[in-house]
Amino acid sequence: MKLAIVTAYPPSKVTLNEYAYHLVKHFRQQTEVSELILLTDVTSQEADIHFEEQGCKVTVKQCWKFNCYTTIFSVMKTVQQTAPDAILFNLQFMKFGDKKIAAALGLLLPLLCKLRKIPTIVLLHNIMEQVDLKSAGFTKNKVLQTVYNFIGTTLTKFILAADTVAVTISKYVDILEEKYKANNIALIPHGTFELPEEPSYQLPEGPLKIMTFGKFGTYKKVEILIEAIEKVRSRTKTNLEIVIAGTDNPNVPGYLASMKEKYRHVPQLTFTGYVAEEDVPKIFGESAMVVFPYTSTTGSSGVLHQAGSYGKAVVMPDLGDLSILVKEEGYQGEFFDPKSVDSLADAIEKIVLNEAYRIALGKANYKAATALPMSTITTMYLDEFKKIQEKNIPTLKVKNITT
Repeated sequence: MKLAIVTAYPPSKVTLNEYAYHLVKHFRQQTEVSELILLTDVTSQEADIHFEEQGCKVTVKQCWKFNCYTTIFSVMKTVQQTAPDAILFNLQFMKFGDKKIAAALGLLLPLLCKLRKIPTIVLLHNIMEQVDLKSAGFTKNKVLQTVYNFIGTTLTKFILAADTVAVTISKYVDILEEKYKANNIALIPHGTFELPEEPSYQLPEGPLKIMTFGKFGTYKKVEILIEAIEKVRSRTKTNLEIVIAGTDNPNVPGYLASMKEKYRHVPQLTFTGYVAEEDVPKIFGESAMVVFPYTSTTGSSGVLHQAGSYGKAVVMPDLGDLSILVKEEGYQGEFFDPKSVDSLADAIEKIVLNEAYRIALGKANYKAATALPMSTITTMYLDEFKKIQEKNIPTLKVKNITT
């Protein structure tokens, strides 16, 4: 099978590029895949396709740009030139731009590929019905929220024209089947990027590092984390370091710089900036726990799966998709009220003061992570493509001939 994947891809900073990297890494090791064709956004550097493991050929076609109105034409032209046997879209609603028309036009691509009779799967990381538009940085205006929801419903219908739409959380399956009467939804979990050997769960000498990881400024806020840890320091006199790993959300440029200035008086507060793929193991490995200072959720959490793969305790808000994910996949952690600094401080303190509890949480999360490696996830996608191909094979009608 010559498989095309439409996605952002490292060194791109467009959302879901890290997930694409790990999809590619494991698809190329599948014996059924003879070639991977990556239809990526245009970047100034070459795509990171240098893997240690043996695998199939990978061809990169940089054929679309974020917020470009001609994406639909450039991608379809490349599809025609490369002639893939099947195509996978790695999507969320703002994948192709944060300008409404550019984003919407890009989301028509799965329908066009289906019309060309190319077996098409959309991996949809979030659905509009579960996005808090205010918290996620789209709009606070109630009228505009209604407009966005109408547009989101319309675009979802276009996406559902694909042969199969894969989602990572069971609740999404229920919503799409009930609201849109869809019968082509597949539940395929997020999966765990890397599965290093089980860690020792011991931490390096020095302060306990409490880390958060992501793109901040919309529904991911660092103020509550910094203020909660200040409370824990005051109450316990424990040597703690706050590590904020990541960058601004594209919708809120300058957010982390403003937080660095606002909390410049806070000791042992580290802002790492962008974390390259090769530095991820170190930053997770040195951390005592990973905190999710979210006010809402927009889909399955890659950071939770990463934390599990490195055997880390986690502290999470008790809301939305994270709660569902924990129950379905077996992760464990301390929960807090996302509106309460005191609640977050209490949750962090329980882990800070109890090493045995921290280790127990880390072991449970490592076990959950190892249950769904990306090799299993890519096999599930290939199984879905086989179902599509079998369904598309025309059946021969045999007439009964009587003599």
